[in-house]
Amino acid sequence: MAKLVLGLATSHSPQVSIPASDWPVLREKDETDARLDYTGLCKIAKPDIETELTTAKMEARHQATKTSVSRLTEILKDVAPDVVVVVGDDQHEQFYDDVMPMFTIYHGKSFHLIHKERARVVNWKHVEEKNWAQTAPEYETRWELSQHLINALTLEEFDVARSNQLRKDVGIGHAFAFLYRRIAPGSSVPMVPVMVNTYYPPNQPTPKRCYAFGQALRRAIESWDSAARVAILASGGLSHIIMDEELDHVTIDALTKGKREQLFALPREKLKGGTSEILNWVIVAGAMSPQTMTLIDYIPGYRSPGATGCGMGFGYWPQ
Repeated sequence: MAKLVLGLATSHSPQVSIPASDWPVLREKDETDARLDYTGLCKIAKPDIETELTTAKMEARHQATKTSVSRLTEILKDVAPDVVVVVGDDQHEQFYDDVMPMFTIYHGKSFHLIHKERARVVNWKHVEEKNWAQTAPEYETRWELSQHLINALTLEEFDVARSNQLRKDVGIGHAFAFLYRRIAPGSSVPMVPVMVNTYYPPNQPTPKRCYAFGQALRRAIESWDSAARVAILASGGLSHIIMDEELDHVTIDALTKGKREQLFALPREKLKGGTSEILNWVIVAGAMSPQTMTLIDYIPGYRSPGATGCGMGFGYWPQ
């Protein structure tokens, strides 16, 4: 039978890839982001916020982020799994409000990855893409595992959706492409994408349901009639675009100490936008239980007087 040999978790915010010297382009985005009351955020930001925005502090945090990503790369390379199951969210890349499934498993035999050139537009997306590793246009999946997961999770009474096609103009979503762009540059390790609707109400799964889904995902992986060694990766989080260090630390404490009830109690009203990607970490925590996560680092990446930024977190579960 297949064996689950490793769990990983990583933030994938643009701030993870963008050098500190270019964080001002993200600040400019935040100042004009229609989803934010930026003026209001500035009024309620902590009094010492300016101390978080010095050039030296931001550069140190960027270097710490680079070190953490490199550590994840080393761990994955050392373990050398045969396939990586990536748990990520879809942000209107494949699904829209006409159909928005809670859990979806992609079971096509391959997927395409699009690198959109924005040479004429110097903005945060262009700056982020300049710092990605070179990637191939097409990658293989382990579709046999995908098929098995769909069957096994259905028998566990999870109503999983499935898809074997991607939108041609989009390709695989950014949460999944991050594996090849940053964590495993140059690798062609096959992937099984597990898409979770963390973003869009009203059918976001609860933290408790995510944990149970992760446990069922592990049972499904380990019942696959294969000698394959499987890794599972949570892509996304922690708190962003509005920083919430308290929520991040509560989450990390629960993950590193195996506090299931603390994970279940994470307030759903705070799991909005990019912060909702914490649910991907909860799924992997369920899959790797009873093992607990080893934290590589947590970097509070403030980038504006409105306390916007990303709580950049990196961790792993050894098997």
